[in-house]
Amino acid sequence: MIDNPGHEQDETRSDDADGRIATDGGVDTDADVDYLEAEVNLLKPSTPFMRDHLKQVWAGFIAWVILTWGPVTATYLAPEVMTQPIPVLNFPAHYFSVAFLAPTSSLVLAYLYSRSRDKLDEKYGIDHSTAAVESQDDVDADAAATDGGEPR
Repeated sequence: MIDNPGHEQDETRSDDADGRIATDGGVDTDADVDYLEAEVNLLKPSTPFMRDHLKQVWAGFIAWVILTWGPVTATYLAPEVMTQPIPVLNFPAHYFSVAFLAPTSSLVLAYLYSRSRDKLDEKYGIDHSTAAVESQDDVDADAAATDGGEPR
């Protein structure tokens, strides 16, 4: 990757494995993207994964704002409607919506985000599994004992 200070990300170019010249930052969606080397910009995502993830984040944020602050705002704007008792529960609508709807919707949104993020990870081949833990036999005998003890 060529480092051009003062130039935009789209102007920086590199050769990929096929010899084709592709724009860095994942603009060429057919090429493999090195996500660890891509520039992160929240306002202009440089990779397809980042663009898709940002769409999920914004959708979740907008839904959260509406579901969390909507009942409070509705109570301010239309107090006569929101203070009416709910027919079955005989409980004021604003109490129910603020005490139950807002927190429950946040939990549901967290669940939906985790599911959609898992699907996005699958789509882009991102694996979060941990590497196998080394057995004690694999540890070098000269390795430092960080707990103050002697290596085995």
